[in-house]
Amino acid sequence: MPVPRSTYRVQVSPTFELWQTAAIAPYLADLGVSHLYSAPLLQATPGSQHGYDVVDPTRTSEQLGGAAGRRALVGALHTHGLGLVLDIVPNHMGIADAAANPWWWDVLMLGPQSAYARYFDIDWSRGRLLLPVLGDGPDELHQLRVEDGELRYYDQRFPLAAGTGAGAVPSGSASQAPLRTVRQVHDHQHYELVPWRRGNSEVNYRRFFAVSTLAGIRVEEPEVFRASHREILAWATVGELDGLRIDHPDGLADPTGYLTWLATAAPNTWLVAEKVLEPGEELPSGWPIAGDTGYSALSTVDGLFVDSAAETAFDALQEELAGPAPTWPDLVHDCKLDVATGMERAELHRLHRLAADIPDSEPALAELLACFPVYRSYLPHSGADHLGAAIAEARRRRPDLLPAIEALTIRLSNPADELTTRFQQQTGAVMAKGVEDTAYYRYTRFVAANEVGGDPSRFGLSVAEFHDAALRRLTAHPAGMTTLSTHDTKRGEDVRARLAVLAEMPAEWADTVRRWSGAAPLPDGAFAHLLWQTVVGVWPIEPERLHGYLEKAAREARSSTSWDEPNTAFERTLHAVVDRIYADPELRGQVSEFADRITPYGWSNSLSAKLVQLTMPGVPDVYQGTELWDNSLVDPDNRRPVDFGLRARMLAEIGATPPAVDGSGAAKLLVVTRALRLRRDRPELFSEYRPVYADGPAGGHVVAFDRGGALTVATRLPVGLADSGGWSKTSLPLPPGDWTDVLTGATYHGGLVLADLLGRYPVALLATQ
Repeated sequence: MPVPRSTYRVQVSPTFELWQTAAIAPYLADLGVSHLYSAPLLQATPGSQHGYDVVDPTRTSEQLGGAAGRRALVGALHTHGLGLVLDIVPNHMGIADAAANPWWWDVLMLGPQSAYARYFDIDWSRGRLLLPVLGDGPDELHQLRVEDGELRYYDQRFPLAAGTGAGAVPSGSASQAPLRTVRQVHDHQHYELVPWRRGNSEVNYRRFFAVSTLAGIRVEEPEVFRASHREILAWATVGELDGLRIDHPDGLADPTGYLTWLATAAPNTWLVAEKVLEPGEELPSGWPIAGDTGYSALSTVDGLFVDSAAETAFDALQEELAGPAPTWPDLVHDCKLDVATGMERAELHRLHRLAADIPDSEPALAELLACFPVYRSYLPHSGADHLGAAIAEARRRRPDLLPAIEALTIRLSNPADELTTRFQQQTGAVMAKGVEDTAYYRYTRFVAANEVGGDPSRFGLSVAEFHDAALRRLTAHPAGMTTLSTHDTKRGEDVRARLAVLAEMPAEWADTVRRWSGAAPLPDGAFAHLLWQTVVGVWPIEPERLHGYLEKAAREARSSTSWDEPNTAFERTLHAVVDRIYADPELRGQVSEFADRITPYGWSNSLSAKLVQLTMPGVPDVYQGTELWDNSLVDPDNRRPVDFGLRARMLAEIGATPPAVDGSGAAKLLVVTRALRLRRDRPELFSEYRPVYADGPAGGHVVAFDRGGALTVATRLPVGLADSGGWSKTSLPLPPGDWTDVLTGATYHGGLVLADLLGRYPVALLATQ
């Protein structure tokens, strides 16, 4: 199996389609990557900007350029010595536009008799398929109309079952009366259109998380696997793609079986899975894949640049701003329980129906979901210990439910029980929505740590802990992916790097937050802390982007407002605070001055984190545009257009004179391209891992490791370093031989004086000659 040297993630979309993507192949080759890593390319919902809502897995997306565009992309990549890694979505399909999805359309028309009925994970015991698409009004069914042999609701289209059009007499009808009204036509379909609010509690098909426009498919069935993967596997067979990134395998009934099938069907394809690992958790040993998609590496690298000594001060500030709050474990539990019994209530009902003979099974199942410590188990292969931990915690929290928990323990320990299968599918959805999309927006002590796969309760990581993690990665999954930014990260890598600076100045930050909160108060102290951290992390930022992000964040938190029940008064106040930042000259000046002062330290953290990520064990990925400074926030902000022309010009200008560390981002581009080129051109230098420790008073401010001929040196905690007088006489031992810093061209041998080595940049990448 060929393993990429590195990847570059591109969000192919209707506004940046396959032909445009093909045009950047020369730039990517010059940058030094070995593979383009693309967002999904199969036919998605019309207008989709991300491609994760596939409606037809049998063809390339026409809105991206179709098969011709795909072949043009592959041809351009191969011409420049590059390969293709593709994102695929085996768990669900898009159903927002029923007419665009031929499988779903057939199910709506024929019901359980459709050949595709078993493709989708539908509970037909309810009778009709419930579609939560109507508005809130009391007379929404009056908006239905029959037109061109279809049932229509505004611009949405739905098929009619045979013999159920207006004026027809449905077969089997007791009255033999013709259907005269649109309501009567609707009532004779295999589906029922209902108000959207009923979806969370009544929908009878498995969803992707709580998204009713994404329906789960039963890829565990061989027929469904073949039908949904035939096109992708054909591309692999003819050499058009080299790797697959599998989206959300935890939603599948049998992830281990699926990945085994896929590895067998595409034996020469590099496989990585989007698996979110909790701290201390390892990938299931039976998965035939190279590794995960890098969230575990992201949290490890980020923690390395956070000063753990500031934890007590940040705790005190958070309590001052928001009052006493639950611990992180209690908050996680409460948010997950809220999700399990709220937006995921329909899925909880389905679990309950499988255990209806057990008294109190529904609240007990909800408690077990809330107590599950990781995304899911994989019985019978692995995860029994996680199930045991969830059971023990549920017993502790809800002793009143002990009889139900005991009865469920027997059921949930049996891999052959359908309840076990569906429970395992549901734990990940509850974790994702309860933690990533709720708790991360409520627990605002230090938001740089609130990242996918991270542990917000952990404040920083020691150098020794980082080395241990890197050595484990080299041993267990040396060909897994590493990353610092993805299309799902809550904040871009450079935003988090700048926020890490705050941990080195906790007293000044506390004074600053108090002053700004007094000038522009918000009646939610916890969210106010998120707001001010966001402002200094991304400043300068366009007002519309800041408004959009903070409204989304507040609704995700669901503390003062929400998506389902927007609190207009709170949101007006929130937007007024943002407006005040731009309109008040004094406040805006203070924000600008503070951001300007911490930005150079943020740049130091950014360059260091990037070099560490690019050179540590694993296959490094660069998210589109992040080879320059990037102040992106959560999607869709991180999917904004990238100026590849600018980057190509800047890359061409990087020559003999290394660029300065300034606002242009050229220094980051230098670090990225030199690291990528070294990994591509001299892979033998990256086969080992040996920690290297500095001698001297500033030894704690450097992280260094030798990959077997490539030596990474990076600065950490730059504020403290400056305050203590710099590197002084701190030195780093250098293995025998001559070494060249590929960033500056300087040559070294013997011991390294860090004041000399890191005089121009806070990082160095030395290669043995």
